[in-house]
Amino acid sequence: MAFMEKPPAGKVLLDDTVPLTAQIEASQSLHSHTEYIIRVQRGISAENSWQIVRRYSDFDLLNNSLQISTLSLPLPPKKLIGNMEREFIAERQKGLQTYLDVITSHHILSNCELVKKFLDPNSYSVNYTEIALQHVSMFFRSEPKWEVVEPLKDIGWRIRKKYFLMKIKNQPKERLMLSWADLGPDKYLSDKDLQYAVKLLSSCSHPYIYKITFATANESSALVIRPFSEKGTLKDLIYKAKPKDPFLKKYCNPKKIQGLELQQIKTYGRQILEVLKFLHEKGFPYGHLHAANVMLDGDTCKLLDLENSLLGLPSFYRSYFSQFRKINTLESIDVHCFGHLLYEMTYGRPPDTIPVDSFPPAPSVFVVSVLESILTCEAMKNGMPTVSRLLQMPLFSDVLLTNSEKPQFKVPTKLKEALKTSKECIEKRLTEEQKLIHQHRRLTRAQSHHGSEEEKKKRKILARKKSKRSAYESGEEHSAKYSNSNNSAGSGASSPLTSPSSPTPPSTAGASSIPPAPPPPPLPPAAPPPSTEVPMQPSPQPAISASRGALLSSIQNFQKGTLKKTQTCDYSAPRIS
Repeated sequence: MAFMEKPPAGKVLLDDTVPLTAQIEASQSLHSHTEYIIRVQRGISAENSWQIVRRYSDFDLLNNSLQISTLSLPLPPKKLIGNMEREFIAERQKGLQTYLDVITSHHILSNCELVKKFLDPNSYSVNYTEIALQHVSMFFRSEPKWEVVEPLKDIGWRIRKKYFLMKIKNQPKERLMLSWADLGPDKYLSDKDLQYAVKLLSSCSHPYIYKITFATANESSALVIRPFSEKGTLKDLIYKAKPKDPFLKKYCNPKKIQGLELQQIKTYGRQILEVLKFLHEKGFPYGHLHAANVMLDGDTCKLLDLENSLLGLPSFYRSYFSQFRKINTLESIDVHCFGHLLYEMTYGRPPDTIPVDSFPPAPSVFVVSVLESILTCEAMKNGMPTVSRLLQMPLFSDVLLTNSEKPQFKVPTKLKEALKTSKECIEKRLTEEQKLIHQHRRLTRAQSHHGSEEEKKKRKILARKKSKRSAYESGEEHSAKYSNSNNSAGSGASSPLTSPSSPTPPSTAGASSIPPAPPPPPLPPAAPPPSTEVPMQPSPQPAISASRGALLSSIQNFQKGTLKKTQTCDYSAPRIS
């Protein structure tokens, strides 16, 4: 896209900081190789996913490119013989899945262009270095006094931001750095306000803000020129890195991990907090604090990349603070990012996880006190302290600042309103994203709990109890129905015998072998009060026993002599006619 070309209407600006996850779903063996089908997902939405197909050789090529980081990555080894066997393919698939998990969970690797192109080739097929060169060439046509010395390849972490070493033609020894950046998803200023705000940056004067020589913007990108510092950034100092080296080489795996001295931590921390307080009071959004955005000028820290929030670029630590709903303003984002920076200055490396459960020994308990107020789980739940509150803490309150330069940054009222609206829109998008992440986390926890072994056992026990209860209730109901049917049958067939007022006494004959019938029920009380309840059916048991006794009595008293003689005609013999 040319420098003056307007982006197409409805252009979707991708947030490169949204994490990508990858899961190998299957493998398929062809004639001479095996392909792995991978499901890649952006963020938490399963709908925002796609499939890619990769061979082992593609993984190997990516791994070779990532060796610049000097990290030991767990790529399964090559195998020339027997690499088409089913057991080997299954084992290799497990190893490749582990490899994907490592590179997608590493904060720097997961954001680099190599990994993004491997997992999402459609979104990252553009060569941004060539685009940046086209824009810079267009710029030089109108500004012929500048000249490119060399491209500074991959010295930053952003995919859509490129750097070039510059010089002025009539001052060949002075070196400057040009940065070109595409617009990001949080660009809410109008094109007119954006161009005005970017140009205004060169008029900003503050002892802890790095001076901008030239800045301009259009409808699709921005270009900023600053003096180049051979000392590099605060991150270069911490990691003992060369400023011109690629980002992966400088910061992924430092040879020696060592924090700064206590006095440096106190001084640099105080200077950074002072400039954050200044920007907050001016209503100028920042949100991009990290050690690589702090330039060193002697013993003074100076903030870089003030234009990032104007261009709508996402923060380096966005994937961290988007997990916590209390970090929902640009001011609280700055404080959270300051916690990361202070941790790096203290321990010489970034924290392993956020939030931090416990802190290693530090040069001062006051350092740990500040870190606990920002990076612990309790701090994430309760919210970030203000910059003013941090300045009052013992670690920074006794630091004397010797720089006497008076800050100057005049922002017109109309632009202040536009910046305020833009800030609210940035915070709104963050809040909505945090809400979705929170809902997804709750759903995931519920599903995990529901599928746990302990929960499965509980559900089985409850199911058994419910089954037993249902069987018991159905048995009772069946018994009640059977009892009612017997009552109805007994009252209809033996009503004279079951009358409670005149029970039929059983015969006493054969009493030694026949058990006597139970005693009749007691007579009902005289003149009971009228009741609306349905009268109970009398028990059929006495009637049944009385009938049985009468039958047995008649059998025992049977006399054979009382029977009449009968004449039998025998028709069984054959008849001859």
